[in-house]
Amino acid sequence: MFGAGGHRSAANGAEAVERARATRPDVVLMDIRMPQSDGIRATSEIAGTRGLEQVRVLILTTYDTEAYVFEALQAGGTLW
Repeated sequence: MFGAGGHRSAANGAEAVERARATRPDVVLMDIRMPQSDGIRATSEIAGTRGLEQVRVLILTTYDTEAYVFEALQAGGTLW
């Protein structure tokens, strides 16, 4: 997560959501597959959190599966 206060990392999707809610970053770099809560679910939770509408979630992945791409976009992410 990147914002005015620098960057922070999260070990899993659930932690990414908690940190985004606590720090309100400008950008979140998210992997699709993460422990506990995957990146797609975490992206959806961040995008659906009131006050985080301005946060851009950039999803990075090595997976070459169209289903992941569509799920990530539907969750509110931006693919790279």
